[in-house]
Amino acid sequence: MANLREIKARIDSVKSTMQVTRTMEMISTAKIRRALDRAQQAEPYKDAITRMLSHVASASTGANAPLLQRHTTESCVLFVLIASDRGMAGGFNIQPQRMVQREMERLEAQGIACQLITAGRRPTEYFTFRGRTPVVSLQGNSSEPTMDDANRIASYIIDGYVSGSIDRVVIYYSHARNRVDQELVHEQILPVTTDDLIMVNQPREHEALTEIDQHAVSVYEFEPSASVVLGYLMPAYIRTIVFHALLDSAAAEHGARRRAMQSATDNAKEVITALSRTYNRERQGSITTELNEIIAGASALEDN
Repeated sequence: MANLREIKARIDSVKSTMQVTRTMEMISTAKIRRALDRAQQAEPYKDAITRMLSHVASASTGANAPLLQRHTTESCVLFVLIASDRGMAGGFNIQPQRMVQREMERLEAQGIACQLITAGRRPTEYFTFRGRTPVVSLQGNSSEPTMDDANRIASYIIDGYVSGSIDRVVIYYSHARNRVDQELVHEQILPVTTDDLIMVNQPREHEALTEIDQHAVSVYEFEPSASVVLGYLMPAYIRTIVFHALLDSAAAEHGARRRAMQSATDNAKEVITALSRTYNRERQGSITTELNEIIAGASALEDN
């Protein structure tokens, strides 16, 4: 009987866990549609500012735009890592964290300093535990990012690159291809040159201007000048790229958690089925043993 009680307790424990995983799966399923809609609604603005920047860059040399100046040496690289505040999402957090860690170690081995910006509690804790304190850390809004979050990241990027303390900026995040599939993406935000500012829209998985195919552009007149307009557009472009990455990562987070929780729920069902079969066999064996003991006792009484 003790064995039966242990099996029953195990079944109840797995059922309790399955209720949690099923609830989280349902929550992520409800949230992923809205998260995908936010990312898709932000994309036309990103495309529009990309086109506008391309037009302006084609009419300007960019000589007076600090964000278009490529630094002669690379002594410091800034990594922007976007992940999540919570776990239970499969490899959503650990894969980009390990990729960024390996790349930082590779650059540091070459004598290049590295800085890190993290969006999400998980990557912040991961690197802090390993002795790397992010220069900027955003926590609490990974599933519902705001423009203020993007502004904080973009401001640090712009100030660092203009001052010369940062020579290159790379962003890592997970792209939500749809409700089910996600893929890890890394893009170079800076440096960007006027030769890179070419026209037409690109696939979502490659959002940096350096990946856009060239396209004929119309002739525009600018007031006060194309260079001045370009100076205003470049910061807006960086903020837009960062914000879109935050939205895309939020959609990918819900998709990854939904898939992980669905897998956990299915595994729990299999465990419950196996334990129930074991419980029934043990219970049947116990009943059979008790019947044999009763029959043996009755036979002994008849013999007497």
